[in-house]
Amino acid sequence: MRQGLLDARTFAPRNAAMEAAYRAGTVSVADFCAFYVGTLAGRSVAQWQPLCRQFLQEDIVPRLGPQAHALVARHQDAGDTVVLTTATNRVITTLTAAHLGIEHLIATECETTPDGMLTGEVSGTPNMREGKVARLQAWLAERGADLAGCHSTFYSDSMNDLPLLLAAQQPVVVNADAALAAQAQQRGWPSLRLYG
Repeated sequence: MRQGLLDARTFAPRNAAMEAAYRAGTVSVADFCAFYVGTLAGRSVAQWQPLCRQFLQEDIVPRLGPQAHALVARHQDAGDTVVLTTATNRVITTLTAAHLGIEHLIATECETTPDGMLTGEVSGTPNMREGKVARLQAWLAERGADLAGCHSTFYSDSMNDLPLLLAAQQPVVVNADAALAAQAQQRGWPSLRLYG
């Protein structure tokens, strides 16, 4: 919207409604992922890269304080395999993973045409809610592992991640929304504040 690629008059209210439904945990996985992937249609990943770099520097980096970097480094120093898993699409999140020094990224995938243009459609299973668990299990299976058989710590700030928090051996809530904070308190999960 800031770059004029999306009409703020029509997109801003739809975006606000989608964000509110996401925070409430009432949006469908298909609707959420399709809405945001749809904004990328008609350009290639390479064409989006300048805006993705700008978004990283202006919107993401200021939110990632030293505590977030230290947390990632602590796991890496311990020899843990660190994975960024997100419902947000790969086009937008690749640079965030790289900025944090995280090699492995599981994200919602975007469909492309044979000539590399983004169609605005989701490819495969969206990486959200139960899909996030399924995609992680598939990723682990490719490496000869499974979620039940390995020690796993999962950090999240959203009630939408409850399925993966329940599947992890060590769930940790970070800057949790009210619904997730209540779950954490009820279940005795640790809670962190990494920003704000």
